[in-house]
Amino acid sequence: MKYVEVLLDLAVDKSLDYSVPAEFASVVRRGMRVEVPVQGRPRLGTIAAIKDNSTYPKVQPLLKVVSDQEVITEPLYDLALWISKYYCTSLRQVFKMVVPASIRRPVKPKEQLYVMRNKTREELANYCKAIREKSPGQAAVLEEMLLVKKGILLTELLEKSKTTRSPVDTLVKKGYLLVDIVRIDRSPLLHEEYFKTTPKKLNSAQQAALDKVVSAIERRAFETHLIYGITGSGKTEVYLQAIEKVLASGGGCIMLVPEISLTAQTIERFRSRFEGQIAILHHRLSDGEKLDEWGRIRNGEARIAIGARSAVFSPVVNLRLIIVDEEHEGSYKQEEEAPCYHARDIAVMRGKMENAVVMLGSATPSLESFYNAQKGKYILSALHQRADAAQLPTFTIVDMKKEYDRVKGLTNFSESLLDGIKRRVAAGEQTILFLNRRGYHAMLLCKKCAEVIKCEHCDTSLTFHKGENTLSCHLCGYTIAPPPQHCPKCKAPDPLRFRGVGTEQIERSLHAIFPEVRTLRMDGDTTRHKGSHQRLLREFGSGKADVLIGTQMIAKGLHFPQVTLVGIINCDPALQIPDFRSSEIAFQLITQVAGRAGRGQIAGEVILQTCLPDNPTLAYAARQDFDAFCKEELPSREMFAFPPFSQLVKCVLSSTNSKRALQYGHALRERLLGLLPADVEVHPLLPCGHSKVKDHFRYQFLVRGATTGPITRALTEVLAALPEPSGVKLLIDVNPLSTF
Repeated sequence: MKYVEVLLDLAVDKSLDYSVPAEFASVVRRGMRVEVPVQGRPRLGTIAAIKDNSTYPKVQPLLKVVSDQEVITEPLYDLALWISKYYCTSLRQVFKMVVPASIRRPVKPKEQLYVMRNKTREELANYCKAIREKSPGQAAVLEEMLLVKKGILLTELLEKSKTTRSPVDTLVKKGYLLVDIVRIDRSPLLHEEYFKTTPKKLNSAQQAALDKVVSAIERRAFETHLIYGITGSGKTEVYLQAIEKVLASGGGCIMLVPEISLTAQTIERFRSRFEGQIAILHHRLSDGEKLDEWGRIRNGEARIAIGARSAVFSPVVNLRLIIVDEEHEGSYKQEEEAPCYHARDIAVMRGKMENAVVMLGSATPSLESFYNAQKGKYILSALHQRADAAQLPTFTIVDMKKEYDRVKGLTNFSESLLDGIKRRVAAGEQTILFLNRRGYHAMLLCKKCAEVIKCEHCDTSLTFHKGENTLSCHLCGYTIAPPPQHCPKCKAPDPLRFRGVGTEQIERSLHAIFPEVRTLRMDGDTTRHKGSHQRLLREFGSGKADVLIGTQMIAKGLHFPQVTLVGIINCDPALQIPDFRSSEIAFQLITQVAGRAGRGQIAGEVILQTCLPDNPTLAYAARQDFDAFCKEELPSREMFAFPPFSQLVKCVLSSTNSKRALQYGHALRERLLGLLPADVEVHPLLPCGHSKVKDHFRYQFLVRGATTGPITRALTEVLAALPEPSGVKLLIDVNPLSTF
């Protein structure tokens, strides 16, 4: 008799043993989904192992095998084991992340009834005439069936004939019609328009980068290639031609993009080159769409998986290439739940395990990746010229303090930015305005006591949204409508004052100055609904707006040849974040958004408004000089032993009971101190940057060492002896993006 270890979907981290009935003995494989009894109720789980005996004296049999194939393939299973160990997370939680919810709880394929003729048109016409007066419903159905070529969907037939299901069933019984079940294609690409394209001629730098990658693909060797190319240098064309080589050899690929907003243009370019061979995976798809796309990848029908972070776990058949576009992007890091993985790092490890080539692409690589390239761990290819002879945009830094003096007050737009917008509108060109804050005002405060109206559930100020006339929390969604007129704390009779600027205010202010200017706004408020990203980008790309206003979702990867001006309204807050990565993130964001200008034949211009004009990060970004920025930033990181010169692990504790979270945090930290070697530093327990979110108080401490191994091993040992108390949640973040 065989036995299986099953990891349940329930919150039980330990696997349970079940016997395998004879009917399933030849079917069960590791990674399959099964249904098993738990306390008399059927539960779903995943087979973690198959063995010949069990250590338990009494073992129940599994009830049924749910999946017809492994949902976690052998390579993915090995990757899951590594993730569990490296990110200090139970295998059950890793399985939950690797296998989409729509696969764990299968959604039935979308099926509809299809109606066809079962007799000749002449026979149907004669019968229709005979029953027209006696059975008008059946006659109406037959009239429609005489018009169709082969058949028609039942729902469409009922709509056109303006009748019910009963006449159709009667005609089926009499033998005049046939009804069959057809599966409906739910692909998100089904109704998308595109034009077939052919490979472009590469310049020498692009060709050199491609040759290195193709050489590794042909040798079936694992290598990580960092494609460091300035904005508009043609990195995507290198990706496309590398994929072409992989497909020609029968291999499969994964293409990661950082956000759903980038997916639309990426899909269009990939579909135009590889029709019918791509599948899309991102969180805006319905469960049914995810199920269909995942199935196409698993069965080898789709050989290119394109998606955001979790697409790195796509069950691609014969995986030969993984591409991580904009590899520096923070959205590749999962921070809300365990395991707190980084898709870029998972891509590199998966490539190593499956002998696949990994391509990391960016105009502003993360310092960790660039350092790895300098040390020879990654193979560096530099693209320092824009493709198609396009030039980098000119860059102007505007001191807004002088602008405030000029207008004797605050203003959202400098004189040079307004002149630039006016000239672009007159010339039929387009402008992008970037501000990384949505809403109308950032806060509402009392002028007398300086009290800021905060969220009742989070430690953050509420943002004013003028269109809805609400104060809203961007962490938990709590709203106050309408906003209060007077201070709830000091009860002063003076009205409260708004402070701070968001994208909504920028749009309204621009309309007040230039009423004729057509604008589109792209932020979290305007992209809530499915398909909204694609719709807005399509409208802007087709020239239906002169100005696109948005947050960081418009800053990266977008290609609009008619955009010749980019205005950065205010980037100062990014430079003032108390974190060792603040300069790097600010440099990347400014460089990326600046790269949207001048991507066509017309030269581009960037105007950056700031109250910190002498900040060196801005000077490097203005010159698009990543190398010079690294030469200044890396020695500073080394001096203070921050990544890439050390490894960090952040332990975050949260609870509705502040005292309980603090007690467990101190106990956990003390136990760790006794297990870690002397060269590992354990920082004090402190409140998080957002000390309260959704009524949960949050505390953290950092652990810093040369490698993460000793830290995660010690954490695993401590957690076995000191598990989380009731009401306290511990989140272990290996290689966190921020320290606050």
